Amino acid sequence: MNASLVMRAACTLAIAGAVAAPPCVHPAQHDAEHDYPTKPIRLLVGFPVGGGADVAARVIAPRMSERLGQQIVVDNRPGAGSAIASEITAKAPPDGYTLVSIGSSHAVNAVLYPKLPYAPAAGFSAIAIVATSPVVITANPALPAKTLKELIALAKARPGELNYGAAGVNGINHLAAELLKRSANFDIKLVPYKGVAQALPALMAGEVQLMFATLPGSIGSIRNGRINAIAVTSAKRANAAPDIPTVAESGVPGYEASSWFALLAPAGTPRAIVMRLNAEVMSALQLKEVRDSLRRQGLDPTGSTPAEADAYLRSEIAKWTRVVREAGIRAD
Repeated sequence: MNASLVMRAACTLAIAGAVAAPPCVHPAQHDAEHDYPTKPIRLLVGFPVGGGADVAARVIAPRMSERLGQQIVVDNRPGAGSAIASEITAKAPPDGYTLVSIGSSHAVNAVLYPKLPYAPAAGFSAIAIVATSPVVITANPALPAKTLKELIALAKARPGELNYGAAGVNGINHLAAELLKRSANFDIKLVPYKGVAQALPALMAGEVQLMFATLPGSIGSIRNGRINAIAVTSAKRANAAPDIPTVAESGVPGYEASSWFALLAPAGTPRAIVMRLNAEVMSALQLKEVRDSLRRQGLDPTGSTPAEADAYLRSEIAKWTRVVREAGIRAD
């Protein structure tokens, strides 16, 4: 009797006798899962180089590659608030060779764009939350406001005159700003850029007075004094920049809008592969050099099980659904 017939017989006996039996997996599929990976893995990033999702991917990918024995190729596919990279991944074969590094915009897209060509939660197999990071409010050094209270007072005295840069429209940076405007009752105008790499020079040149960006993209310029940090949007101060106060402690109690970064695979990716990838993410995050590198670049190492990552993604979709509807934000 060949291997295929043996497997089929085992499945039949398990059903008929209602007894525990090995999963009824085709031998070729079982071998592919057991031998994974046998070729390079593509890790898509839905943002330009330098953003949080890109930093998270590029810090952990080399360490994962070492343990997996195959190269992980980071492939930046920016656009549509990461929806382009997410769609490519969702439609890829669920074999563990196409992954995506996402950020909070993945959850925001689920609210703003109900007709996405993929299901933001059900269309993916979550692997792990890699890191978290607040949005940081920064200012051109010439702006006569060094604290959030001073900024709010200035904005109220000059309504509609101050501009802020952010990566794209309706991403976490934009929504964090809009939430703050409504929470503190002041007005500043959005000037969207493709990414932090474009917004940061504009802030330094004074084309915009403020910038809302995830900490990794701006922490270097904060440390060298080229821009001023006003506040972080997380509930607690960031481990990567503990000297920057939170928005809540700066006079807007209850405010919170954190960014996070996770790895996903297409829905239906075999559990054995998902668990292998999760194990390698967690192993990488245990390394001091990895943790130090993430923190230097403004990210707080996190880690999670696949189930925890999936639950968190779904909770973030629910949270931003409430925020977007209460704030009356609409997709352009």
